[in-house]
Amino acid sequence: MTKRLFVGGLPYSVTSQQLNEMFVPFGAVTSSNVITDKFTGNSKGFGFVEFEDDKAADEAVKKLNETEVGGRKITVNVARPMEERGPRNFDNDRRGGFDRRGGDRGDRRGGFRGGNR
Repeated sequence: MTKRLFVGGLPYSVTSQQLNEMFVPFGAVTSSNVITDKFTGNSKGFGFVEFEDDKAADEAVKKLNETEVGGRKITVNVARPMEERGPRNFDNDRRGGFDRRGGDRGDRRGGFRGGNR
């Protein structure tokens, strides 16, 4: 069975190949993937690594968590299962953001409020 690790805090310049090279010394890596923005292709600063062996994955977590890579402290831990998401709602719901009068609903300082009420 494979064990999947989350790697966060990566420098934005790290590639999937470089991520793989960081973890190979601990055991057989099944896959490594730096997550990128689908529009720009830029790294989001985190990725996932899968190991064939649970012991190798655990050793990688112990040795690499809280270490520095490219001037940034990375976080390495066992990845949580992906949560199910409900269907997305695109019906122009107006509950969030700015109201029609030009101010943020939670902000009492700005925007036109139409005088005292």
